[in-house]
Amino acid sequence: MNTLNTTVTSEAEQPEESTIPVQEERPAETKIDEGKTVGQPFSEDPKFKLRNVEVFYGQDRAIKNISLDIGRNEVIAFIGPSGCGKSTFLRCLNRMNDSIDICRVKGSLQLDDHDIYDPKRDVVELRARVGMVFQKPNPFPKSIYDNVAYGPRIHGLANRKSDLDEIVENSLRKAGLWDEVKDRLDATATGMSGGQQQRLCIARAIAVSPEVVLMDEPCSALDPIATAKIEELIAELSESYTIVIVTHSMQQAARVSHRTAYFHLGHLVEVNETNKVFTSPKHQLTESYITGRFG
Repeated sequence: MNTLNTTVTSEAEQPEESTIPVQEERPAETKIDEGKTVGQPFSEDPKFKLRNVEVFYGQDRAIKNISLDIGRNEVIAFIGPSGCGKSTFLRCLNRMNDSIDICRVKGSLQLDDHDIYDPKRDVVELRARVGMVFQKPNPFPKSIYDNVAYGPRIHGLANRKSDLDEIVENSLRKAGLWDEVKDRLDATATGMSGGQQQRLCIARAIAVSPEVVLMDEPCSALDPIATAKIEELIAELSESYTIVIVTHSMQQAARVSHRTAYFHLGHLVEVNETNKVFTSPKHQLTESYITGRFG
């Protein structure tokens, strides 16, 4: 596995191209073969086992025959140009696409060897197991305490107030936020800074004891200091959770992930250990993207 490195420099100081020392010889793979992904798309200990996944918006096919394993306690980053399908694929993992009427998902998507699209599947229970943090912080217009307590309350995870207090404190500690807010838990969450709000959303997600945390560009609206704190948090959380992160920043993918998956026009082109993707990509499309030739 790639060793996590959470050191942050601003993109102005360190442009993306300068951080990608690509091999001198061009990659051998030049074409996209539908259903074929170069590199290492599979895992010896998969949490998610995804096979021949396709996503349609009406008649338009947004995801094209993707097969991928996501390992237990792995941090995997999804990268690629805007519109490549990485967020659409991410949203399949906890059935967030169900909210889009014209969206259809095909293929086999298994969490711990159980079909998450089984008609009998409890979607509320699935989303408790597979939490999600969105691009923009979206705290509830409630107190800091109530934001974190909301999930445990509706899932019946705390029988007593003292139990709920413990869940709230532990979740805020895991999110690196407790010391900053412990004296103002009754204050409204909307008064927090953007970085604090995003960490609160992470605390809210982990308060219901998920096994997987999905992050859809969680730092895109944050400054470099807040981004550094989120990246440090990802490294800490990976000891207990499987984390899937969509990011527009290749630098961020290189810093936080064990494996990186490159998407292009709905295809999963390449998956490999992160350092291999950025130093010796096997597909020319991957190389072209990470060296800034397009994207």
